[in-house]
Amino acid sequence: MRFEHEGLAQRVLFGSGEAARAVAEEVERLGSRRVMVVAGASERGLAESVTAGVPVVVHHDEVVMHVPVEVAERARAVAAAHDVDAIVCVGGGSTTGLAKAVALTTGLPIVAVPTTYAGSEATNVWGLTEGAKKTTGVDGRVLPRAIVYDASLMLGLPVAMSVASGLNALAHCVDSMWAPRADPIDRALAGEGIRALRIGLPQVVADPRGLEGREYALYGAYLAAVAFASAGSGLHHKICHVLGGRYDLPHAQTHAVVLPHVLAFNVPNAPEAERRIAAAFDAASAVEGLRRLRTELDAPTALRDYGLQEADLPGAVEAILPVVPADNPTPVDPDNLARLLHAAWEGADPR
Repeated sequence: MRFEHEGLAQRVLFGSGEAARAVAEEVERLGSRRVMVVAGASERGLAESVTAGVPVVVHHDEVVMHVPVEVAERARAVAAAHDVDAIVCVGGGSTTGLAKAVALTTGLPIVAVPTTYAGSEATNVWGLTEGAKKTTGVDGRVLPRAIVYDASLMLGLPVAMSVASGLNALAHCVDSMWAPRADPIDRALAGEGIRALRIGLPQVVADPRGLEGREYALYGAYLAAVAFASAGSGLHHKICHVLGGRYDLPHAQTHAVVLPHVLAFNVPNAPEAERRIAAAFDAASAVEGLRRLRTELDAPTALRDYGLQEADLPGAVEAILPVVPADNPTPVDPDNLARLLHAAWEGADPR
């Protein structure tokens, strides 16, 4: 066994009902006195309660999916105009992504307070969309200095969005089994992440106001993001980033739909990953374990339900092929990629 593993340095505070106290303490730890709060308009009340003990100088609520460049530029201008010295972001992946876009050019520290299971808060990956192209990169400046995880903030997250977001986290785990920089530590984290999500998400569906399921799902989402940050983007994420940026598809739902197809595509040529994933699902096979969980969750099944047209598929194949990882377990060619995308578009059983 020989590998190199690099962990990311950030503080993680996990405790239900403790967000306001933890955020105030982390801002104080940073020595910040002029804080910008980034939160969508629908999260304004929640953000105000979470940051009640923080010296806030401006609230910024222009949060847009996939972080268009022009939206990022306006947020950067707001930060500069108010002489901001730190950012607190309260929300899902788009909110965290906007905070990262500001940090990318300013170096401002971020305290992230997630309200979904997106996982962006635990990675040093940023993403910006210009025109119909989404560009992603890795930069230490965008990694939040601290994450405050409070499962009670998720109690109002609708079940359908909880499922899609949780399956997005699960996709981080699966891709971390064979992504370009995957190592044994990433695979161990990903396996535990799958196990936690497999336990937590059905509890969220059965009892959306229950804390235990939310905590399991949040714990699993964090492990998934840490594994993904180290392992890098595999085939699944390359597909979803192209589809999201090019066709403006909803992020979490796109991941939820594409995941079973990539899993079925890769596991025949990834026996170790197959065993790990199956064990985490407590199932006879990885594909069967995911199928069983998705059935239990009534998961999204077809990209056509989210605005992708059948006529878009050839262009998607052309855009995805150049970014496919060279060491993907199953070699990718135009024909098998087209079949995978068509199955995901129509909601066919994964093969």
